Amino acid sequence: MRLRTLRSPRTLLATVTAGLAAATCLTAAGPVNANSRTDTACSPAVSIDRFSDALDKTTYDGTFVGNLSALAVDRNGDLAALSDRSSLFTLDRRTLTPTSVVPLADETGAALDSEGLVVDLDGTRLVSSETEPSVRRYSRDGRILGRLPVPDALRVTPAGRATANQTFEGLTLLPGGRTLLASMEYAISGDSTGIVRFQTWERHGKRFALGAQYAYRTDTGLGVPEVAATPDGRLLVLERGFTAGVGNTVRLYLADPRHATDTSGVENLTGQGDTVEGGVRLIKKTLLADIVNCPSLGATAKQPQPNLLLDNIEGMVITGGTCGSLRVLLVSDDNQNAVQTTRFYYLRVRA
Repeated sequence: MRLRTLRSPRTLLATVTAGLAAATCLTAAGPVNANSRTDTACSPAVSIDRFSDALDKTTYDGTFVGNLSALAVDRNGDLAALSDRSSLFTLDRRTLTPTSVVPLADETGAALDSEGLVVDLDGTRLVSSETEPSVRRYSRDGRILGRLPVPDALRVTPAGRATANQTFEGLTLLPGGRTLLASMEYAISGDSTGIVRFQTWERHGKRFALGAQYAYRTDTGLGVPEVAATPDGRLLVLERGFTAGVGNTVRLYLADPRHATDTSGVENLTGQGDTVEGGVRLIKKTLLADIVNCPSLGATAKQPQPNLLLDNIEGMVITGGTCGSLRVLLVSDDNQNAVQTTRFYYLRVRA
């Protein structure tokens, strides 16, 4: 079997975008920190400005504001926040106050296990669901506009090789808007534990067709709840795990898929280290921060945590920044559970 490495129009796009990013910095509107501190370092590359529990255990228009699994910046600069219970909120970018909520459903009217969110260039919403898994296009008012194809191997068993509740968690649109990427949370059957697949789609007019697929190795015991594309075509990747009686582990990585092998034709990904059997090159990653090392900033936790700031962090979006420094917003999924918290984290990341 001949393995193909990444040498597609996407490579050219990423290269051009990298050059543009060096000359023009990301300036999208995002949350503002009015009280900067100097003792907020999580690592040499990451600092935390503040956190907010303002939405914890609240409701809006009769809908519980929680179970948040994904964030996106809308075209007007406000935030879109996705609940995994099929609700899509709009939040004021400065105060986080909800201003609208839209229910989502599949083609039969059934609820989704909605996990990933992208606001497309025309304002439509791309939403991934772990149920099948799937990626659907929605209008702003929640109407289904279309559905993207999914490789058979990534479907939940018995249709495919994936495990229920371990499929498409992260969703991001790469610079230029031509390539969409979804991250599986955990490995599919036949692949080594810890090797997860990232699937891409390429835009053709108003359609997305299946593109290349890449492999990423997580730290032991962790999965991938979210990914976010940086202005130069790399990825911020969240890795997360939970140990009863101990709490959450959440790490932020910078990953570069541009020289990884296209694994769409590789049946099984097995092996150790950076290269797996058959010469497959994994996505390279660099640790930016382990969130356990962030200052707690006076946070409290409702269950054991190695750092009281930690919770079930699941959503992430780049909200703006300047050259070399990105503003990144994280959110935790409280699972509508009394011992978990809906918490927003305002980070600055040097990538």
